[in-house]
Amino acid sequence: MEIATVRRTLNHTLTELKRAIDRYAVAVAADLYALAWQQAAGAPPSETREQRAQLKDLKEILGSRWWQDEERRQAAAAAPKAVPSQPKQAVAAAPGVRPDVAQAGERVVRSSRRKVSPSAAPRHSSAPPQVPVPVPEPTPIPARVVAPVVKGRRPRREEPALLETGQLWEIATELRPLLEQTARAGSTTTWPQIHKRLPGLPRLHADDQCVLLWLVDEDGRKGEPLLSALVTVADRQMHPRFPAVAEQLGWTTPGGSRPHTAWSYEVLRVHQHWRHRR
Repeated sequence: MEIATVRRTLNHTLTELKRAIDRYAVAVAADLYALAWQQAAGAPPSETREQRAQLKDLKEILGSRWWQDEERRQAAAAAPKAVPSQPKQAVAAAPGVRPDVAQAGERVVRSSRRKVSPSAAPRHSSAPPQVPVPVPEPTPIPARVVAPVVKGRRPRREEPALLETGQLWEIATELRPLLEQTARAGSTTTWPQIHKRLPGLPRLHADDQCVLLWLVDEDGRKGEPLLSALVTVADRQMHPRFPAVAEQLGWTTPGGSRPHTAWSYEVLRVHQHWRHRR
C-alpha cells in the first residue's frame, strides 16, 4: 500500500475515532483505536509521525478515569438482567394404599395368587454346639517411611508471545520520548528500568525488543545518532543485540574498531546530540 493511501485511510479512522469519543461510544472507540495502529504500521514511522502523535493524545482520553467509569457503566447496562426463578409449587403426594386394604365403603378384593402361610414354630437342632475357633491377633504393620522431598529446579520461564504489529508501533511511540529523556540526562537504561517507567508495558519477547528499538530509531531524523544504543544490560554494558539492530538501520562500525568501542562512541554522540534539545 502506498504511503499516501496509508495516510488517507489513517486520517479517516482518526476522524471516526474522535466522533466515537464525542458520542461516548466506548466499544466503537476501542475498535477504531486498535484499527488505527494497525493502519499506521503500513508505513514507516517517520511518515506517520503526526498521526501517531494524535493517537498518543487520544490514548490519554481512553485511559482516563472518567472514560473507564463510562465503560463500566455501559457494560453493566448491556449485561442481561437475571430473571428470578419462581419457586416450584409443592405437589402433595397421594398417600400410598396397600393393595389389600380398601378405603372406607369399598369392598376388599384379595388376589388369588397371594398365599398366607401359618407361622411355623422355631425348630430345635439336635446337633452339638460348635467350639469357637480362636482368631490369631493381627500382625502389626511397620510404620511407612516417608522419603524426604527433594525440591527440583524451578521450571524455566516461558517466553511471552509475540505482539501484533500495531501494538509494537504503539509501544515504540511511547518508548521514544523516554529514551530522549534518558539521552538528555546523559544516562543509559535497561529493559527492567523501562518497565518501571512504563507500568502498562507487557512482557516482551526478545525479538519484539529488537523491533521496538528499530522502530524508535526509524522514527528519528536522518543522520541522528541511535537512541537504541542507550538500552544496555547490567553494569551499563552494550546490549548483545545492539549490533544487529544498528546494522538494520545502516549503522556500521569504523574500520579496525571493536564493536564495544564503536558502541561507546555512539552513546557519547547520543548524549551530545540531545543535551540541549527539548
